[in-house]
Amino acid sequence: MEERKVREEMQALIDRLLPAARAYYQESRELMSNFEYDSAYDRLQKLEEESGIVLSGSPTQRVGYEVVSSLPKITHEKPMLSLDKTKSVDELIAWLGAEKALLSWKMDGLTIVLRYRNGELYQAVTRGNGYIGELVTNNVRAFRNVPLRIPYQGELLLRGEALMRYSDFGRINRELPDTDAKYKNPRNLCTGTVRQLDPAVTAARGVYFHAFSLVEAEGVDFNNSRAAQFAWLRDQGFEVVEFEAVTADMLREAVARFEAKIPENDFPSDGLVLLLDDIAYGDSLGRTAKFPRNAIAFKWQDEQAETVLREIEWSPSRTGLINPVAIFDPVDLEGTEVRRASIHNVSVLRSLKLGLGDHILVYKANMIIPQIAENLTKSDTAEPPAHCPVCGTATERRKENDAETLYCVNPDCAIKRVKRFALMTSRDAFHIDGLSETTLEKLIQEGFIHRYADLFHLKRAEAAIAAMKGFGETSAAKLIEAAEKARHLPLSRFVYGLGIPGVGVQNAKVLSKAFQGDIQALLTADVETLTGIDGIGEVMAADIVTFFRDPKEREIIDELLQEVTLEPEASAGAEAQRYAGQTYVITGSLVNFPNRTALKDYITARGGKVAGEVSAKTTALINNDIHSTSGKNKKAHELGIPILSEAEFLAAES
Repeated sequence: MEERKVREEMQALIDRLLPAARAYYQESRELMSNFEYDSAYDRLQKLEEESGIVLSGSPTQRVGYEVVSSLPKITHEKPMLSLDKTKSVDELIAWLGAEKALLSWKMDGLTIVLRYRNGELYQAVTRGNGYIGELVTNNVRAFRNVPLRIPYQGELLLRGEALMRYSDFGRINRELPDTDAKYKNPRNLCTGTVRQLDPAVTAARGVYFHAFSLVEAEGVDFNNSRAAQFAWLRDQGFEVVEFEAVTADMLREAVARFEAKIPENDFPSDGLVLLLDDIAYGDSLGRTAKFPRNAIAFKWQDEQAETVLREIEWSPSRTGLINPVAIFDPVDLEGTEVRRASIHNVSVLRSLKLGLGDHILVYKANMIIPQIAENLTKSDTAEPPAHCPVCGTATERRKENDAETLYCVNPDCAIKRVKRFALMTSRDAFHIDGLSETTLEKLIQEGFIHRYADLFHLKRAEAAIAAMKGFGETSAAKLIEAAEKARHLPLSRFVYGLGIPGVGVQNAKVLSKAFQGDIQALLTADVETLTGIDGIGEVMAADIVTFFRDPKEREIIDELLQEVTLEPEASAGAEAQRYAGQTYVITGSLVNFPNRTALKDYITARGGKVAGEVSAKTTALINNDIHSTSGKNKKAHELGIPILSEAEFLAAES
């Protein structure tokens, strides 16, 4: 290829990569899939190596991107470089040669540098752009497992990864009131949590820290061994990234062992790291402008499958954001059937040049989240709908931090009403059992409910509801009974059910506690009062005040207060014992939880037990395929043990 064309292709790749990298590192957003970014990056790197030309601004020469927030900035004493990477085990073996090394997880969170002085945590700084990071010491003090004091009294500098567990990621997303406010993955959640201006939010969400590098420990002799450093860090009270000591002849089997653990691993990872054990030799190798030479990253080749795009589903949320979702012929990936993948936004749709009938490659990012890797045919015929697929109102395109999004601006859109009712009646809000979105849609269409307060007057239409398709006298009576039961609830659940922007379950509990259950005091609170509450920042405070001062919202609230009685909050112990005395068995694939371990943790944290086999002592078998002919399902049928889907389990009374 002639030099001019090489330069043109390189510049085009740089122009694509830089905005995507900036969105990913600075704003925790995606303008393209990881696969698409890696492919373009690898192509650019290959062109640079072959031509010997590196253009200004190339992301291959940059460590990161300038941090953007109001957190104080700190310059790193030693630059934090990226790692070179490979997807080939053979290349990994060749790189290691005759040396001994440590193979560990490459954790997928936010890198943090900790400094200890006189045995106490002195400073915590994010990686930032590798040279300048953000000061997050107060937030790190709220992590679940960072020791605030250690036995060692000298100057200690170490690096590690701040992480959110998949199980906590699922829990927090379930607590968020808006579909479009939900985090796309644990990494985005972790980044947003650690960079909070309010440490109370960090504390409530539960961040973990796994150490992966000891930079400096004044006066300590580690016998020239990285493994000895890790052992010493454990003795000081740090949780260290899981690792194995390996040589070249052991490496292939060790990589396979790590891979086998991925499905049950509750912490997100995006590969492995191979670090030379010999400290002096590794340091003597030096570094390039971007990579240290004493370590290399390994990423598994994503299992891909070719399929045909059949539909792009545009799903409106409660706030009007319309999200594109790809529907394709089912394929098997990582042992499960996949037929849907998020396209994220209009910008991603454009970059993939999608059209119905296109042949696409799909994969699971980090072996977990379905994504479109590549469009093989690129028909580029798919257009965002000009009108809302639910109400028919003209849609509006908006630019949000360089990403193009689509909105329905009709405040009376039926799906918005359904979604608002669904939030209001959900378990963590008014908890009216038996009201799925499908049922709510029917009740709205039939004219039985227009406003929230109508839910408490369904008795007037009991006969008509019983005559509806899918209903009967018994189910109608149960629905009315559930609505009557919902008349008594604490302020936190009342507030959460209103759907105030940004106010999730935890924030609602904070507000209820701060105002001691007094709804009138909360309704008249100003921004200054609200920001004085631990856990409530300025943006959220302003949103709360705006919501309560909206005449339409106040009318809805006043109507509801005529129907319900606000009661004292349940004690924390009650939640912790929700499943006390109950034993569950889990089988099959899951939807709301990333794996069975996460669901097991959810149950045991609330006082329940999880067994491996169904027995007479089993409370219920949790299986999304309730018609399965598996051994566990058969045993449950024989013993008369209920079989619940995840949704049924989460909606069931304790």
